[in-house]
Amino acid sequence: MIDRAGLAEFLRRRRESLQPEDVGLPRGIRRRTAGLRREEVAGLCFMSTDYYRRLEQERGPHPSAEMIASIAQGLHLSLDERDHLFRLAGHAPPLRGSASEHISPGLLRIFDRLTDSPAEIVTEMGETLRQTPLCVALTGDNTRYEGPARSVGYRWFTDPAVRRRYVAEEHPLHSRVYVSGLRELVARRGPASRPAQYANLLLDLSDEFRTLWEEHDVGVRFGNVKRLVHPEVGVLTLECQTLLDPEQSHHLMVYTAVPGSESYEKLALLAVIGDQMAHAPRS
Repeated sequence: MIDRAGLAEFLRRRRESLQPEDVGLPRGIRRRTAGLRREEVAGLCFMSTDYYRRLEQERGPHPSAEMIASIAQGLHLSLDERDHLFRLAGHAPPLRGSASEHISPGLLRIFDRLTDSPAEIVTEMGETLRQTPLCVALTGDNTRYEGPARSVGYRWFTDPAVRRRYVAEEHPLHSRVYVSGLRELVARRGPASRPAQYANLLLDLSDEFRTLWEEHDVGVRFGNVKRLVHPEVGVLTLECQTLLDPEQSHHLMVYTAVPGSESYEKLALLAVIGDQMAHAPRS
């Protein structure tokens, strides 16, 4: 059962404890509100300001588990705080660990400060949870997929468009890395896990995957340097640095180019494209 009073008070306290810079927002010149404004929290949680306001006023409909998950992420809650929020809203808390998509506050704080770099947060299955605007301009919006297609490894063997983002001579390495990584995940998570389900799907859908799977390779990894193909600016040679959150098995991946290089100039151009995309009116 929902605890409306407890939920409202917890949301108010958490909102008032956060500053704009804590969640990657500009502070602005005139600011009298203690903490974040309701409209700022609503934007972070992808909901209307009116809906969020009613929750703080102990009114409105019973929020769904999906809505509570969005609020927990928007408020940068820790796992313990997230679980508490779910219980106040009358829902069982989601699973923790590798199956969780709740990004830790620490990882989000780092991500929020990477406004001038292509960066993304991905799960161990290669599902993109967050992207900076420059990363969207570089690789496309990888958060838009649903079902198994959310995994880049799954898309690699089922969607030819994915391969066009990488130089052709490196395609065999990509295939081996994705198969090797999935095999390791199946061994780690077990035969009833989601990685195992994806492996079974790909065994039916892709001859290439099936051939590589039968080789039983493990430990195949990408190097730090990646060569991506952008449809407008061409090939970019970028270094990829990765930060791991071991509790959630989430990876923060940041792409950089050597200053003064051709790829550095191309990233600067993509930054302009990314800004135009972010501010373009939606149809």
